[in-house]
Amino acid sequence: MDARFGRPKIRNMSDPAENFTKQSAAFQKIWLASMSKLMQAAFTFTPNSAPPELLRQIRNGMLQALAGAWDEFLRSPQFQASMKQWMEQAVAFRKMSNDFMSKARKAVQAPTSGDVDAIMLSVRHMETRILDRVEELSRQVHELQSRAGQVQTQSASPRRAQKNLRKPLRAKKRAKRS
Repeated sequence: MDARFGRPKIRNMSDPAENFTKQSAAFQKIWLASMSKLMQAAFTFTPNSAPPELLRQIRNGMLQALAGAWDEFLRSPQFQASMKQWMEQAVAFRKMSNDFMSKARKAVQAPTSGDVDAIMLSVRHMETRILDRVEELSRQVHELQSRAGQVQTQSASPRRAQKNLRKPLRAKKRAKRS
C-alpha cells in the first residue's frame, strides 16, 4: 500500500530488477538440475570399475585441450621473449646485488668474496709448488740412497768396510778429547 494516499501500490511487471531475479532463479534451477544429473551419472560406477566411456572421452578431450593450450602458450614468441627478459633481469639483479655487497664490505673494510678467492688461488699455487719440490727432493734422496748402496757393494775388501765404519767412531773420540 502506498502510505501517502492509502491506495494499494501498483507493481510494474517490467521492473528490470525483478525480471532479472526471476531469470536468475530459473537459470539456477536448470543449472542445478543438469549438474545433479551429471554427478549422478558420473558416480554410478564403483571404484573397481572404469568410468563410463562418455566420461572418459570428455576427460581425455579436456586434457588434450588443456595440453594443447599450454603447449601453444609456452611455445609462443611472447612467452619466450618475456622469459628471456625475465632471465636477463635476474642475471642483472644478481650482478648488481653482488657489486653492492662488495662495495658494502669494502666500506667496512671486510674481506670480499673476490679477496677470499684470490687468497685461495694463492694457497693452491703454493701447495702445488711445495708438492712439486717435495717430489723432486724425494727423487733425489732415492737416487742418493741407490748410489750409496752401489758404493757399499763395490767395496770388495772387508777391511775397507770396517775402516769406513771405524772412521766415525775415531772422529767422535777425537772430538771428546779436545
